[in-house]
Amino acid sequence: MKRPKLKKASKRMTCHKRYKIQKKVREHHRKLRKQAKKQGRKKSRKDPGVPNSAPFKEALLREAELRKQRLEELKQQQKLDRQKEQEKKRKLESNSSAEPSSGTLVKEKELEAYTAESKAKPLRKQNPKKLYCQELKKVIEASDVVLEVLDARDPLGCRCPQVEEAIVQSGEKKLVLVLNKSELVPKENLESWLNILEKELPTVVFRASTKLNDKGKLIKLVKVKKKAAPFKSEVCFGKDALMKLLRGFQETCGKAIHVGVIGFPNVGKSSIINSLKQERTCNVGVSMGLTRKMQAVPLDKEMTIIDSPCFIASPLNSAAALAMRSPMSIEELKPVEAATAILSQADSRQVVLKFNIPDYKSPLEFFTFLAQRRGLHQKGGGSNVEGAAKLLWSQWTGATLGYHCQPPHIWTCSPHFNETIVADMKLGINMAELEKNNTQSIQAIKGSHLANSILFQSSGLTNGIIEEKDIPEELPRQREKKKKGDIDQESVDGEETDEEIDDVYPIEETREPMPEESHEGEQEARSFVVDKMTEEEDDYDFTTDYV
Repeated sequence: MKRPKLKKASKRMTCHKRYKIQKKVREHHRKLRKQAKKQGRKKSRKDPGVPNSAPFKEALLREAELRKQRLEELKQQQKLDRQKEQEKKRKLESNSSAEPSSGTLVKEKELEAYTAESKAKPLRKQNPKKLYCQELKKVIEASDVVLEVLDARDPLGCRCPQVEEAIVQSGEKKLVLVLNKSELVPKENLESWLNILEKELPTVVFRASTKLNDKGKLIKLVKVKKKAAPFKSEVCFGKDALMKLLRGFQETCGKAIHVGVIGFPNVGKSSIINSLKQERTCNVGVSMGLTRKMQAVPLDKEMTIIDSPCFIASPLNSAAALAMRSPMSIEELKPVEAATAILSQADSRQVVLKFNIPDYKSPLEFFTFLAQRRGLHQKGGGSNVEGAAKLLWSQWTGATLGYHCQPPHIWTCSPHFNETIVADMKLGINMAELEKNNTQSIQAIKGSHLANSILFQSSGLTNGIIEEKDIPEELPRQREKKKKGDIDQESVDGEETDEEIDDVYPIEETREPMPEESHEGEQEARSFVVDKMTEEEDDYDFTTDYV
């Protein structure tokens, strides 16, 4: 018998039930909207960067910039190596295809041998000091006019007699001094230094602009109300005087000229080029020794300006000179020793007033007070002395702290200069017009007050190294340390390693046991375990029944 087809259940319901369900759904949606409104929308936040109140901000930024630059250089080097290998492979393949079939095996073997050698022989990194010397020589040879940039806070310490002598001996090249960071010294001190330096070489007072907008060009001054004042680093002074001087050289030469910019680290070489170009073409940062290769920047059709790496300070200089004129990327300097050498040359009373700390008797006591004042503590609550030393060192070599050096009462001409050389350097320059422009720049610059500026005792001319043969060879231990530092700095940006945390907050070093000690310890431990086992075995008597 055929089974009757069952009817499907009807979906009809009473109006009371349907309205009740719709009401519950509305209440549920209202509850979800209310919760979402309370929580708010989750947006991807931008990286706020290092806050101003954080300790070691400048040191962290310096390390990050060095890491970025080294990664970029490593990528470029790898790219160039790959291109060279591909070109050689193509040449070998083209030669093998052109030759008869009998020579194909030979070419294949050569190609295999080349690839094996390239894999077996890693690229050796040259000593960075030698690279700096090579690039500096190239800049001096290629330049018609050389601008030696000096820090107005210590003009004498920023001059290198070896480099100046090399420029004088190289032939018909003009040497001009540029006093940068002139806003960080009192006007009276700046004028007295200008009068002394002008006796030897043409000198230009300059204040570089470092304020950049989003498009990468320097912000130009706009007419504003009298009450509103421009930013500190927004205005550039001395540009017109320097450009008039260079235009005069170009007109006397009657051809396009190349202008080289040289100097010690952190004197503002790249900032001056950016100010003249009105665009951020050269890399600028708080870290010392960012520029590692010469870079040609065309100002116009008739003038090209060349950026150069810093001078290499001789190890025979004083400790303070080495601390202020040696970049950390190529010199192994301890922060506490470097900061102590700098502190010994400064006036202690003015340092106490500047950093707002109590009077100190020793540099270690000063670093302890400074760490307590700035909130720099180690794990465990102790004062971070090394962090305070890094802070003082970075501020002293940076572009924010105001200090000045007294010019000598009796000025004697440098041994590598004489009257004829001085006359040749000033030949074709309107010194009266240059003096007038410098006076206008000094009046326009808002310099620091004498009471707020720290008196610093200059260590005199800083000797440098030009020849590669004069650079001392590195010891094997120093090479290993540098290799380890390079590996650590090649880590990807954003990943914080334990070593970086230890650099910021140093902890007590744990002594690693020597190999002999470790072996002895292991043997003692093993003997102790065996003795213990034998004692336990002796305690148990197998002859007796313990049931």
